[in-house]
Amino acid sequence: MKTADDTIPGADPRIDFFNKLADEWDVSGQNREKMLEGLERRAGLLGLRSGESVLEIGCGTGQLTGWLAERVRPGRVVAIDFSPEMLRVAQSKNIPATFRLADVCRDDLGHAEFDLALCFHSFPHFRDQPAALQNLSRCLKPGGRLIVMHLNSRHEINSFHHGVGGSVAHDFLPDDHCWKDWLDAAGFRQREVSDGEDGFFLRAVVD
Repeated sequence: MKTADDTIPGADPRIDFFNKLADEWDVSGQNREKMLEGLERRAGLLGLRSGESVLEIGCGTGQLTGWLAERVRPGRVVAIDFSPEMLRVAQSKNIPATFRLADVCRDDLGHAEFDLALCFHSFPHFRDQPAALQNLSRCLKPGGRLIVMHLNSRHEINSFHHGVGGSVAHDFLPDDHCWKDWLDAAGFRQREVSDGEDGFFLRAVVD
């Protein structure tokens, strides 16, 4: 599976970055057990309900996808990523979800289709963050919610990516001013943002 961005000159270099990490991600990348422990402690923030339709953006190797599917059953989870290799690993796990190769910044994610769009540990890697928010607004049902969540603070996330360097060196969580302007433009309201030792959390509701 490939997108046009994999082959054209000037393609998003993050795709190749994550493709190369895919086979070792579950071993030496993100610690799934620690991640799920953190999510369990904060599960109330997500407000997941049985029967909901969830879009998981930046699903990677599917470490979170099965956890989501269990909590919204008999609802559904559509999990997307722009890395074909990350998706290949995720699909090999037989998780009860739909996996789709997609770029949140430009591809059609559906119209008024989802109750929740979840960006867990992924938003900094969107190369055009305002465009991604516009796209996510379109795919949510009226009253649908966007959640951007990290288990570390904004400062820690931004510093970590700077330290990694390369194609993710400038991948960041926006400041409060950018969030306000971009969410307003995308039609989100009822915003809630927290940032500190317990991590970064943003929830916004689409008009």
